[in-house]
Amino acid sequence: MNLPRGDPVYARVVEGAGVALEETLDRGLTGYVLLSPGDALLSRDGDRGVLTFEDGVPVLAYHPATDRGGPPALATLDTPGPVRAELFATPADALARAHEADPLRVPPGRPAERLADDPALAERTRERAPDGRVDGDTDPVAAFLDDDEALAAIREQARDEARERADEWGLTEQLDDGT
Repeated sequence: MNLPRGDPVYARVVEGAGVALEETLDRGLTGYVLLSPGDALLSRDGDRGVLTFEDGVPVLAYHPATDRGGPPALATLDTPGPVRAELFATPADALARAHEADPLRVPPGRPAERLADDPALAERTRERAPDGRVDGDTDPVAAFLDDDEALAAIREQARDEARERADEWGLTEQLDDGT
């Protein structure tokens, strides 16, 4: 991800990513945050992750060392302990091209939920997000449970595996094939 050089506005080691996310939301920052989690403070820059923001609302997440973007990048950045947070301001149009990268997009509240375990901050962020950006910012478990096709595929796979095991163990007559 190529980002424009931003103007530094904040650089601190804080107790967790939630502090940086709240600072970004409170400032209404348009720009990006570099997060160096835990042990990266004493080692290399390769563990740094990037979150971009528009008016304090997260737009993209990227972890260069793993080349992961979007919600998977948040999983990579989700580490306990202190983080170094560096906030940079940029003009909104300077990020417009980067913000077109759909695979790197994150739902507005997800960084607060994943990196800070802070539902109140996630809700404040969703309230600030433009209407079109709140879509897809749902509980991943609820979204999975609403996916009837995925659940049907898992059930079918479980049935197939149960039949195979029953056959291996000589229990095929115990199966109820009506399910």
